[in-house]
Amino acid sequence: MEQIASAAEIMRDFAVSTGLSSKRNPPRRYLWTDSFALSNFLGLFRETGEESWRGLALRLVDQVHHTLGRHRDDDQRMGWISGFDLNEGEEHPTSGGLRIGKKLHERKRWEPYNERLEWERDGQYYHYLTKWMHALNGVALATGDPAYLRWAMELAKTAHSKFTYLHPGTGRKRLYWKMSIDLGYPLVLSMGQHDPLDGMVTYSELQATATKGFRKSTLPDLDAVISDMGEICREEDWSTNDPLGIGGLLFDAWRIAQLNARGAFPEHGLLEMVLDAAISGLESFTGDNPLKYRARQRLPFRELGLSIGFKAIERMRDLISEFPDSFDSEGTLLRKLDLLSGYAPMGRLIERFWLDGKNREEGNWGEHEDINMVMLATSLASHGFLYV
Repeated sequence: MEQIASAAEIMRDFAVSTGLSSKRNPPRRYLWTDSFALSNFLGLFRETGEESWRGLALRLVDQVHHTLGRHRDDDQRMGWISGFDLNEGEEHPTSGGLRIGKKLHERKRWEPYNERLEWERDGQYYHYLTKWMHALNGVALATGDPAYLRWAMELAKTAHSKFTYLHPGTGRKRLYWKMSIDLGYPLVLSMGQHDPLDGMVTYSELQATATKGFRKSTLPDLDAVISDMGEICREEDWSTNDPLGIGGLLFDAWRIAQLNARGAFPEHGLLEMVLDAAISGLESFTGDNPLKYRARQRLPFRELGLSIGFKAIERMRDLISEFPDSFDSEGTLLRKLDLLSGYAPMGRLIERFWLDGKNREEGNWGEHEDINMVMLATSLASHGFLYV
C-alpha cells in the first residue's frame, strides 16, 4: 500500500501541474506521458475504488483529444488535424492521429533535416500512438463504453495506413518512425526497432477486446492490419541493450501471454522470441553494472521503463502455469522467466534510487520531469498499465 500511496501522490501533483485538475495552470499535454498517466489513473481507480481517479482519467482523454487531436495554437491551420468539421471531429477525435506535443513546430516538407533539432519538433510518433491505443483500451474496459475502444481502433487504422509504406529496395512493407502533424509526409524515414511488434500486439489487444467484450457494438475490424503487421515483424531482430526497449519487450511479452491464454494471438512462437531478446538485452545492459553511475549520468525514464517491464515477469509465470495448454513450450517459457527473474530485483533498486529526492536534484531529472514522475508512478503501481 505504501507504493500505491506514493504513486497516488505523484499523480495528484501531475494532475495539478499539467492543468488537468487545476485551472490555474494551462493544459500541458504530451502524448507519451499522458498515455502512462491515463493507465495510472485507471489503475488507482481499480486499486482504491475512488471515483475521483476515474474522473481524472476521463478528463485526461478529453483534454488530450481536444489538444493533441487539433492543430497547435501557433499554426495557421485550425481545428481537427483530421480535417473533419467540428461535429464529426467530436465523434472521431483520433481519426487524424494525435500530435506528440513537442514545443517546436514540425519541420516543413522543404526544410533540411537536423537530427538534433528533430527531437524537439512536433509531429506524430507511431510508438506514441500505440501507447494511447492501449490506454484507451483500458478506459473502455473500465467504463464499459465502446466509444473509447472505437477511438482506439480508428487510431489504429489511421496509424497503420499512414505510417506503413512499401520499401523500394526490399519490396517489403516498413514503418516510418515519425510523420508530419497532418500525416502528409514522413519526418524520419527509419523504422523504430520495436514499432512493428508493438503495433501487432496492440492491434491484437484491441481486436480481442472488441470480440469478447463488445460484440454487440459496431466497431472497426483489425484483422487485415494485424496480418499486415505480422508480415512486417517476420525476420526482425528485437534484441537491444536499451533499458526502455527491454522494458517494452517485457510489456509486449506479457500482453502476448495474456492474448495467447485467450486464444487471441495469431503468431505462435513469438512469445519465446521476445523473451529471448529481453534476456539477451539484459545480459548486455547489465554487463557494465549500469546502476553504479551517479544520477547525472543516468536517464530516469529509460531505467523506469525497464523497472515497469520487470513487474510483468511474475504475472507471466503465474499465467503460463495456470493455462499450460495455451502455450506451445510451457517448460521452456518458464525456464526463460526464471532467468529473467534473476534480474528483477534491479527494478526495485531503480525505484529506490529515483524516489530519493537528492538523486532527482543532482541529475537531469528536471529536463523530462513529467515523463520521469509519471513513469515512476507506473513502476510503483503498475496494475493499470499492465491491465489488458
